[in-house]
Amino acid sequence: VQLVESGGGLVQPGGSLRLSCAASGFTFSVFGIDWSRQVPGKGLEWVSSITSGGTTSYTDSVKGRFTISRDNARNTVYLQMNDLKSEDTAVYSCAVFLRGRDFRGQGTQVTVSS
Repeated sequence: VQLVESGGGLVQPGGSLRLSCAASGFTFSVFGIDWSRQVPGKGLEWVSSITSGGTTSYTDSVKGRFTISRDNARNTVYLQMNDLKSEDTAVYSCAVFLRGRDFRGQGTQVTVSS
């Protein structure tokens, strides 16, 4: 099982980024995928999820600004992030729960700063 995130970077407040989570090693289409984020010294914060059927959910602080989607043909989940704020600065990672545990990627850094 492998999850590889990409698309992070430095963006000004109000800007946008699209993160990608490329998955391999399991039957992608039948599993839900989560995005979480972490800042140094704090725990992992759940951001968004998408089920195998495409049902989405978001933490309150990103509702209306972030959109999660999936492309089963590409085994990839996306997180479109708009109207970014300084408090969105974190390492973003994706994860899948299977075989009784979480498999998580290495993450991609998102920095929102002027």
